[in-house]
Amino acid sequence: MDEKDYMRRCLELARNGAGRVAPNPLVGCVIVHRGRVIGEGFHEVHGGPHAEVNAIASVADPSLLRGSTLYVNLEPCSHWGKTPPCCDLILRVGIPHVVVGMADPFERVAGEGIFRMREAGIKVSVGILEDECLSLNRKFVTFHTHKRPYIVLKWAETRDGYLDNNRMSDTPPTWLTGPSCRLMVHRLRAESGGILVGTNTLLRDNPALTVRDCPGKSPLRVVVDRTLKLPSSLRVFDREAPTLILTDYALAEQAREKFAGIEVVGIDASGDVIGQMLAQLHQRGVQSLLVEGGGEVLHGFIGRGLWDEMQVFVSPLGVDELSGGRNEVPRGVHAPEPAGRIVEQFSVGGVRITMSFNDAGDHA
Repeated sequence: MDEKDYMRRCLELARNGAGRVAPNPLVGCVIVHRGRVIGEGFHEVHGGPHAEVNAIASVADPSLLRGSTLYVNLEPCSHWGKTPPCCDLILRVGIPHVVVGMADPFERVAGEGIFRMREAGIKVSVGILEDECLSLNRKFVTFHTHKRPYIVLKWAETRDGYLDNNRMSDTPPTWLTGPSCRLMVHRLRAESGGILVGTNTLLRDNPALTVRDCPGKSPLRVVVDRTLKLPSSLRVFDREAPTLILTDYALAEQAREKFAGIEVVGIDASGDVIGQMLAQLHQRGVQSLLVEGGGEVLHGFIGRGLWDEMQVFVSPLGVDELSGGRNEVPRGVHAPEPAGRIVEQFSVGGVRITMSFNDAGDHA
């Protein structure tokens, strides 16, 4: 095995923390002595020991550490947070060589860990499988680099390109996907810091926007209600998960009375609502935002190029097969055009899923 193989193992280990370590990054660590792996670990839960700590603790013979190489996909921390600095531990146990996948963009680290280790005489190699390391922690990197959440646009559409038909608001929606896809979406929610849908979707579908079909924490439910037209009886206001309501400054006090016990923030509803919302989420440490619709909201993000990842679920159903459909033109709500660089395509239960990244969007 070479250094890339060991770094791939770090990435494999790091993924085990998905959904449990945010807002911390996903980190895995491997310790090698004379070509043999003697220790492994990953960051398992937010507030718990970091990957380097767990890997060092797993080494049966600590005396071997002084002749070993430590591999880690993200720069070891150099500051006190919920746990002590990993750099201090590495120095204390005498590891002479550290291989780092990528530098940490977090301003309290930002190269300081690498500098401290080199100053102490440790050989530090940086940039091994850097693109793969960046991709794994793209939410964390985007949050700290662009000062906003990482934005994932997700929607399901019919095979002929519709989000929904022209059903009335009292007609329940038809599921475009099956249980397997629904499980995927709930996992996506569990790995997201916040979730957003438009007011029309809330009124038509009354979704809960929580994690129910898999283990994990429900994301912050973000509701933009500029004119306070949403009834307080909607499931999104059931207090089963944290919820943030954004409304016009002039209506904020009224909203606090209407939605007692739920956080309300006043914004300029006639201004850049998306920008103000992203600023509020960044201020709260929400590193990723899952946007599940509807059409107006999705088009708003896409039109500005303000998205990072797109996941599109294409159903085998046509719009005329949906319950309550009407045949006049237009037949329903058109889905956005998929965009970006396709990184993965696969099918689940007859549903075609395409995942794309935005390489040229507005990242300001």
